[in-house]
Amino acid sequence: MKKLFLDDIRTIEMIYDKSMESEFDIVRTYEDFVAYITTNGLPNFISFDNDLGLDANGNIAPDGLAAAKWLVYKSGLNLKNLQFKVHSANPVAAEQIRGLLTNYINHLNKHTT
Repeated sequence: MKKLFLDDIRTIEMIYDKSMESEFDIVRTYEDFVAYITTNGLPNFISFDNDLGLDANGNIAPDGLAAAKWLVYKSGLNLKNLQFKVHSANPVAAEQIRGLLTNYINHLNKHTT
């Protein structure tokens, strides 16, 4: 089972048991997230942080919510079986990511023929 961990600074063992470390691939930026999925396909599980620091120009980088929106609105991938967790310390953004993905996945599963 492929697992992806989106976070700019945390390590796997800061969120999950250290024994799970080898199960995850880590991406640190929105751009790396998009590139990873474009290259490797949709993982079975994604763990989302929201606040991803600053970009190379010192501006606020695209965040985990932007990554979730890319999955829903731009990726063209079937998210019907996607499992995810939001491990962000930002409660508002965490709820936005959870809400977007949960509602979209529920919609897909409800409208499957």
